[in-house]
Amino acid sequence: MISLPNTVTIIEVGPRDGLQNEKNYVKTEHKLAYIRALQAAGITEMEVTSFVSPKWVPQMADANEIMARIDRLGKQFVLTPNERGMENAKTMGADHIAVFVGVSSTFNQKNINKTTAEAVEQLRAPIAELLNHNIFVRACISTAFYCPYEGKQGIDDVISLCREFVEMGVHELSVADTVGKASPLESYTLFSLLKKEFPDTLITAHFHDTEKMALANIFAALQAGVDRFDSSAGGLGGCPFAPGATGNVATERVVHMLHRMGIATGIDEDLLKEAVAVISPHVSIH
Repeated sequence: MISLPNTVTIIEVGPRDGLQNEKNYVKTEHKLAYIRALQAAGITEMEVTSFVSPKWVPQMADANEIMARIDRLGKQFVLTPNERGMENAKTMGADHIAVFVGVSSTFNQKNINKTTAEAVEQLRAPIAELLNHNIFVRACISTAFYCPYEGKQGIDDVISLCREFVEMGVHELSVADTVGKASPLESYTLFSLLKKEFPDTLITAHFHDTEKMALANIFAALQAGVDRFDSSAGGLGGCPFAPGATGNVATERVVHMLHRMGIATGIDEDLLKEAVAVISPHVSIH
């Protein structure tokens, strides 16, 4: 007997994770139009920008302006790589902040010039500070299945890293197939363990579609009890620090599959397509 949830929450990551890898700079006005169109479609949780160094991710150089001009509807996440980013985000009124660490130390060193252990230690005090200010903290666990440098990651290492963040008190774990190589069996196995191990923490699955198995992986995660998924309208994305990683799974494909199975999302498919049409002329991935 297949067990599926009645409702699923979609966390739209297009404005941040989707656009960060675009080579051509997308104007702030176009990003804002994209965000507003997504909100109009019924998206209630969204990554809107990232407070990172413009030197490393030029696409996110307008984070302050984005935060100043968006309509504050639902949960709006900003990604922050370090304490400085967190302080900037707080100054701009962010009350939902995401941090990230990869399971793979090599990935972390390529990305933030720190090992996994060093990255976790660096985040302990800032996360405690965010929680003291009643800010929602989302921990993004990168390379939870495979790493472009190290290959397959040990499931015990994934659980251990997640436990570190749960013990810090984060509200949510977004567990990512960063390079898009996971299989449905791997998805079901890992997410079943995570749901059992951390029953009081929100568990979100984040799949890339490199090998065209993202929808199958989502179906497997649904059966493992996951009812929260990251996705990117238009399938935009990739990771500048993960060679070969293609876009995130497309929100419109995920929503369509869920609706066909009778699972409610609160998202209007026609308006979602309109949101994709808003951003498509301004990006290289159509």
